[in-house]
Amino acid sequence: MITHPILLEVRQIAPNQILIQYDQRTDLASAMNVSNYWIRSNMERPAGIATVGMGSALTASNAIRPDMAMITLADNSNMRFVMTFMVNAMSGVMHTVLPCFVNLEGGSGYRGENWGPFSRNMFIGM
Repeated sequence: MITHPILLEVRQIAPNQILIQYDQRTDLASAMNVSNYWIRSNMERPAGIATVGMGSALTASNAIRPDMAMITLADNSNMRFVMTFMVNAMSGVMHTVLPCFVNLEGGSGYRGENWGPFSRNMFIGM
């Protein structure tokens, strides 16, 4: 049994917004903490909303920071969220959303990644 939410889909809904959907209800504190997210671009160096380039490892220092973006609930499901960035996503660039440390509703302490082989966590900037 999976003991953490898995990212189902990410979709860009505005030049500076993405919609994030998990497969299970999440702990809001962990799901809405922008520092639990990274965005990898297919460029050598990150630009726009991306915090990680192609060859970079995920570290605390290259996570999304609160001065870069914020997360709000998209509805009352605790599974859908809107991330709004201070800048627009780069048009034509492939982005991969990489959440970690997001817990199930009522849970805490998960320290792994929240995507899987069937996560649709990529989008091309519009």
